[in-house]
Parts: sequence; structure tokens; C-alpha cells
Amino acid sequence: MPSARQRAREAKVQFAAWLRSTSGQAVDPDSIFDCQIKRIHEYKRQLLNALRIVVLYNRVRENRQLEMAPRTFFFAGKAAPAYRLAKLIIKFLNNLAGTIDGDPAVLGRLRVVFVPDYNASLAEKLIPASDVSNQISTAGYEASGTSNMKFMMNGALTVGTRDGSTIEMAQEAGEENFFLFGLTADQVAGSRGWYNPHWHYDNEPETRAALDLIFSNHFSRNEPGVFEPLRETLLNGGDYYMHLADLKSYVQAQDRLGELYADQDAWARKAILNVAASGKFSSDRAIAEYAGDIWKAAPCPVQ
Repeated sequence: MPSARQRAREAKVQFAAWLRSTSGQAVDPDSIFDCQIKRIHEYKRQLLNALRIVVLYNRVRENRQLEMAPRTFFFAGKAAPAYRLAKLIIKFLNNLAGTIDGDPAVLGRLRVVFVPDYNASLAEKLIPASDVSNQISTAGYEASGTSNMKFMMNGALTVGTRDGSTIEMAQEAGEENFFLFGLTADQVAGSRGWYNPHWHYDNEPETRAALDLIFSNHFSRNEPGVFEPLRETLLNGGDYYMHLADLKSYVQAQDRLGELYADQDAWARKAILNVAASGKFSSDRAIAEYAGDIWKAAPCPVQ
């Protein structure tokens, strides 16, 4: 019988083969599959994830001997038709992917893939192949969330904020089996009157370097200035969803995750504990609670 690790790798091999046959994109199944698949929105913070990738990209460019497992970052999701900034974030993710693909300094170490036309059929293939689930919404803004539960049930480890149902998931599996980071909902609300994103730009060298690289048109050489609205969002406009406030903590959580991945037995143990603790999030349990506690509907015996 194949081990849990072997089954996980086979799911990655199958997804890589499907992706190549449908889009022509090649990914390494022996890299960490690091995923964020959900509707594109500022509060869900795909942009925070992208900033984290730029930080890592800078690290590898500056130190080609940096010890780290290769990573493939998967994004998928759709934006509302009139949501211009969300569409710009999608463009930035694709430009980031193109720049990284063309940079020999990071070849074979980093890869960004935006998978188009996100739907349930795609999720059924990608979620079982995922090593890492990013659930990084600004604390206090996610009503619930369900994709995080699907990742958990399939053995992915969660890097997340204390928001939505991720809080309940961490309670079930134990916070020591999650990679939690960032401000709490109370801290987000309490800092509204004084938060200044420029402090992070001025005092956190990796944050400053990542933003400077973006605004120097490194990822938009053929369209200078196209990402200026990101400057307005993150710096001049006050960074309402607190990307910069959480970036350093997010990077540190990802660093801890990378250290764990080097110990495959310890990684497998946390993954198994997550799967084992995910039973509470079964739809059967949820429907039974709705029926009994909200609808007051009694079971109907079947003869």
C-alpha cells in the first residue's frame, strides 16, 4: 500500500500532467505546491501573497546559494467585471510569473502559475495536489470560508490569519499544526485611527525592497507605470486591508513552513493530524446542526 507521502506526490504528478495537457505549462511535482485559489478581492489579499513572492524572489537573486525547497505558487480565481483593481492584481500575478520565468537567477527554484477559468472541476484536481493552503484574508473580513476546509481534508497545511472558519480549524487541529500570523480582528479594528503603511516601508528593509522593485517597473518593463495604482492602494491610499502590516509576519510564517518541509516525517505528521481533525467540517454534521438548531426539523424515518 502506498504511503501518504507517495499518494500526495501522485496527486501532484497527475495535476502537473493535466496542467501541461490543457495549458502547456510545465511545473515540477517535486516542488512545494503553494496555493491560493479563491475570488480575487483586496480583503482576500492575493496581493499580500504576491508581495511575499517578491520578497522571496529578492532573497534568491541576492543569494543564489540560499537553501530552500523549490516552490510553485498557484493562483486561481475570478474578479467581478467592474472591479478594476482586482483585475490589475491578476495582471500583476501574470507579469510576476513571466518575469520569474525569464530570470535565470531563480530558474528551477521559483515558479508562479495563474490557472485560468477557475471552477469546481479545477479545484477537484488542484486541492488534493496542494502542499500549502494560503488563507490570508484581513482578520475580521472573511464571513466563513470553505475552501480552507477542503484543503485541510486533503492534507494541505494552512498558512493563515485568525479569520473566518480558519479559527475553528486551528482549534480542532491545534494551532501548533497551523502557521498562523498577522493581526487579529481586534487589532485591525483598533489600529484604524493611527495605522500608517509608510512606517513599514521606512522600517522594514525587505518590504521596502519589494515595493521598490515593483514600482521600478521590473515587472512591467513594456508598460511603465501600469502598476502605479498598487502604490496608491498600499502607500498613498492608506493600505485599508493592511497588507504591509502583515507582510513581515506572513514571510516569517512561510519561513517556518519551509523549515518544516525539510523534515518530511514532521511534515507528514502535521498533515495527518489536520486530516484527522477535519471531520467536524463534514457537510453531514453541518446539515444536521442546521436541521436541529435552526430549522427545528426532526428526522423522518424511512420504512
